[in-house]
Amino acid sequence: MMLVFVIIYQIAKASEYATILRGEEKINARVNRTMAWLLVAFFFLGLYGIWMCHEALIDRMLPVSASDHGVQYDSMFVVTLVVTGIVFFITQTALFWFAYRYQSTEKRTAFFYPHNNKLELLWTTVPAIAMAVLVTIGLRNWIHMTSAPPKEAMVVEVVGKQFNWLIRYPGKDGVMGKRDFRKINDANNVLGLDWSDKDNADDIIAQNGELHLVVNKPVSLLIGSRDVIHDVGLPHFRMKMDAVPGIVTTIWFTPTITTARMKEITGNKDFVYEISCDQMCGKGHYSMRGTVIVETQEEYDAWMAKQQTYYASANPAPAADSTAAAQPTTDSVKAITMK
Repeated sequence: MMLVFVIIYQIAKASEYATILRGEEKINARVNRTMAWLLVAFFFLGLYGIWMCHEALIDRMLPVSASDHGVQYDSMFVVTLVVTGIVFFITQTALFWFAYRYQSTEKRTAFFYPHNNKLELLWTTVPAIAMAVLVTIGLRNWIHMTSAPPKEAMVVEVVGKQFNWLIRYPGKDGVMGKRDFRKINDANNVLGLDWSDKDNADDIIAQNGELHLVVNKPVSLLIGSRDVIHDVGLPHFRMKMDAVPGIVTTIWFTPTITTARMKEITGNKDFVYEISCDQMCGKGHYSMRGTVIVETQEEYDAWMAKQQTYYASANPAPAADSTAAAQPTTDSVKAITMK
């Protein structure tokens, strides 16, 4: 190893001596010219590479936004991309042009320009104002997304659990029953529903983790977690929100394109909206995926009519009295509460 270092050192010294013998200024000027032309070539090759990446990946981008909030998000993204794109092009063009135009030669040396208050004020104030405007636009969209939903909005609870999503819908009464984490039981009470609360009697938990939404109807999502921090990612609706243990976070939006219509738009008959977990939550994080089905009110009502209440599925009654099992009686509630 020492021998390698000695050889490299000797080669460097020989190169240094050769430069002195040939004329250091002439050698440096030649190197500067070469580097200047290489920078110009790199600039144009870089722009060409950006364009080629755009052409290669354009078909893999998300389709048109499927929510009203997503339209605002896409608009904000375009504004940000245009502003930063213009600044990027101007600054990079100036950078590579100055490197070429004002290269050091035998007749010209670098000019030391250490300080200029007006220039520093300009290049600090202008970007700060631009960033403030972009941040303000983002905050406006964020506040709208997390504000109180319209009164007519449907309410759905989405709870993360390693490594799947639990989706709860209110029953015919339109009210979610209370939950108690101490009552969680994977066998027959995955969300810890409090059976002493009559509002839980008709609540529905989708067995396959599907989130059914009605097109053009606002929906408010009540988001939580049963274990670690997850993140409800809804890329096709341009939304995401953390699912935090012990805290209920909320977002609301209005889906605008049905699943059937999006299949036509994308030309993909197998297209599905998805719920992804956008927060590393354990070794099974990669598989934590749910589906969203956006449908008409009639289709939603037909699907809901086929669903069994979670109380009935978690506490099956004898066949002779299966109808009565759909509603918790006083005795059954006491018995379950005592478990």
